[in-house]
This record gives sequence, structure tokens and C-alpha cells, in this order.
Amino acid sequence: MRLRVEFTTEPFDLDEAPAHALVAREVIEAAELDAVDVGPFGNTAEGGSDAVLTAVDALLRRALEAGATRISLQVNVVGEGDDK
Repeated sequence: MRLRVEFTTEPFDLDEAPAHALVAREVIEAAELDAVDVGPFGNTAEGGSDAVLTAVDALLRRALEAGATRISLQVNVVGEGDDK
């Protein structure tokens, strides 16, 4: 099964990306995911369910440790296929 995760971290800082946002992006970019899209107001990535769920776990833990006070995320099933 393929999944898509969309997420944002808060608090926002329009002048420069806060540490929690940078950490969250690093986690997603380092994960074995496809179609990673990092933007100023939201981020998306797709991949096999195991890879996405592992990345989401790391994202939540590391962004909170880096100062995030809120993390909004949505996970959607986008297709069937290899689970890895």
C-alpha cells in the first residue's frame, strides 16, 4: 500500500524557518520516500506504508524535541502495491 503524508509544524516564523521545521524536513528528505515536496507552508511525501509510518514516527518525535508546539498531519492511502 502507498501512503501520502502532508504535514506542517508550528509555531510559524515568516522571517526564517524555525528549528522544528528544519528538523521535520530533514527527517522526510532522509527517509526512503518518493515525491517529497517541501514548501514554506506545508510538506508532502509519498512512499510505501512502512517507510511513511516510520518517517512519521521520527518526524513527530524529532520536531517536538526541536520545539514544535503543534504538528498537523494527514495520511492518505494513494494506491496499492508493495508495502515496503
